Amino acid sequence: MFIYGLHPSFAALQNPERVIEKIYLADKKMLDRLSLSAALAKGANLKNVEITNKDKLDAILPKGAVHQGIALKVQPLQQMDLSDFLHSDKPNQILVILDQVSDPHNIGAILRTAAVFGAKALILTDRHAPKETPILAKSASGALEHVPLCFVKNLAHALKAIKEAGFWCVAFAEEATQTLRQVNLKGKIALVLGAEGDGLRRLTAENCDFYVKLQSTTTFSTLNVSNAAAIALYETFQQQNAS
Repeated sequence: MFIYGLHPSFAALQNPERVIEKIYLADKKMLDRLSLSAALAKGANLKNVEITNKDKLDAILPKGAVHQGIALKVQPLQQMDLSDFLHSDKPNQILVILDQVSDPHNIGAILRTAAVFGAKALILTDRHAPKETPILAKSASGALEHVPLCFVKNLAHALKAIKEAGFWCVAFAEEATQTLRQVNLKGKIALVLGAEGDGLRRLTAENCDFYVKLQSTTTFSTLNVSNAAAIALYETFQQQNAS
């Protein structure tokens, strides 16, 4: 797989868990930037650097990729298990759960917000969500190296395990009677969002503790799932860090 662009590439270089096979740079000026970055202090190997040109980068990357003169050939990060995130005794924690959200741009944007507001992991369904992809990594702007992706085969079973670990599962639904600000988001919170249009599947909704909606005008209330996740993460972070 390839990671490209300044922020995703530099974040990958600084991640000790990321195996980097090759670094492609459009010119030697980018090598100077790499040499001055903290990435090399983390062990990036300059023997794997190839100085090439923009045309070659364009050829090896997805059409239209905005690579900014740098691309990395990498191995995917090791997959994390759900149990890795459930046994911390930290009082305030956030998980983000996506039910059949499949657009890598949306998932990348949600990862970026999740990193900003300290979510422990992004949990997705194994069958209907993309794994690591160049587009997802670019959309996440480096957050893929900070917030683990966790794929589960059965989301309903996963929600039961999450609740047994002490998390409150907060489902987002337009038909909810209470708004996000009306609920207590302190403690262990799992924010559960569904795909645009279809929303949450029945079994997913049934395994959540309560339902909320975002306060909005009555004339237009539909948001992109990544925008809804950003508002939800911000509000949860604010409540959990209020003095």
